[in-house]
Amino acid sequence: MRLSRYFLPTLKENPSEAQITSHRLMLRAGMIRQSSAGIYSWLPLGLKVLRNIEKIVREEQDRAGAQEILMPTIQPAEIWQESGRYDAYGKEMLRITDRHEREMLYGPTNEEMVTDIFRHNIKSYKQLPALLYHIQWKFRDEIRPRFGVMRGREFLMKDAYSFDIDKERARDTYNRMYVAYLRTFARLGLVAIPVRADTGAIGGDLSHEFQILAETGESTLYYDKALETQEMLEKLADLENNEGIVEKLQSLYAAEEEKHDPDNCPVAPENLKTAKGVEVGHIFNFGQKYSASMGARVLDQDGQQVEVEMGSYGIGVSRLVAALIEANHDEDGIIWPQSVAPYQVGLINLQAKNAECTKACDDIYKKLQEAGIEVLYDDRTERPGAKFANMDLIGLPWQLIVGPKGLEKGIVEVKERATGERQELSVDAIVDKLKA
Repeated sequence: MRLSRYFLPTLKENPSEAQITSHRLMLRAGMIRQSSAGIYSWLPLGLKVLRNIEKIVREEQDRAGAQEILMPTIQPAEIWQESGRYDAYGKEMLRITDRHEREMLYGPTNEEMVTDIFRHNIKSYKQLPALLYHIQWKFRDEIRPRFGVMRGREFLMKDAYSFDIDKERARDTYNRMYVAYLRTFARLGLVAIPVRADTGAIGGDLSHEFQILAETGESTLYYDKALETQEMLEKLADLENNEGIVEKLQSLYAAEEEKHDPDNCPVAPENLKTAKGVEVGHIFNFGQKYSASMGARVLDQDGQQVEVEMGSYGIGVSRLVAALIEANHDEDGIIWPQSVAPYQVGLINLQAKNAECTKACDDIYKKLQEAGIEVLYDDRTERPGAKFANMDLIGLPWQLIVGPKGLEKGIVEVKERATGERQELSVDAIVDKLKA
């Protein structure tokens, strides 16, 4: 994509309404624009990052055996009244009355909807386990939306729902999703700490929230340093035969500050770490809370009607965009991990009015595209300093800097955004490096 044709409305100054780093940088980098309080339009650069995250989330859900569906954003009130949550949910639920005076709502979550789908279509234990997920926009009418997409009213979420014949198999499914979450966050380039959590209004007795480490995080965590190691995660590649590693991980200590008791902490001081975290995922095993109230039953092996065991598993996809920035930035802007970057390469023409530079850049641009490498080509007639600042702000992993002096020697300067390291390489060497 040529930057001269790209819709990228960057800002030089920090917006006054932005209180945290990710909100400031998303606005400055032209990723989002506010529509109303807590509701944002996603512009091309931001949407590409959102879609890249969504792709990784989807691949790991599929790998874990979940099947994708798509449920509506507008739900009938009847199913929520049936579960008993319609009046209990509170003002965060946006309630709607249609032209026929039927009560509807904009879905804040989907336990009722997916249970309704299940009970009308699955009747036998032979059809279990069932694990369904979707990636859909949701709305919760937060009283004080803040921090940009970190705590907005409208947000993109992956939520999955499991149905099992008994508690033992439900726990197996829970562990499978626990592993899928760890794999997802690792692929995003994040260190995720699973923390035992309260189940809250959603119900149940088993729950973990996943906090990614970021210096500007909202929560303070205390945890066993063994949770940071990648060695165990690599052993979890086999979801069926994990040799007790999941149970080992779940037994390790992790707590938010308000629940941490320093006098009774089970972790030795030399192994206890503290860090800031941002919650990006939450998983629940809530048993028969919804199957009992909504009649989600199957015939078991003895021909008896039994209520299924259920769980739900959420990841804030749009929230992850902000969380990634909180974990990956410097004073100049965003530093995208390669797995989610909107473009892998920023190609900078230092002298767009110079015919030789322009021809060289056009050739490099074509070679990168032919090699399947996504590139954002700054072909504008701006001064070099503005181009460098813009590329650092939007945070693409690699910058290729093309100028007359380098071309005389047949080389191009390569800058790695994360480290700031620079190399001078031939065009062919650059293409090989980026393909690798």
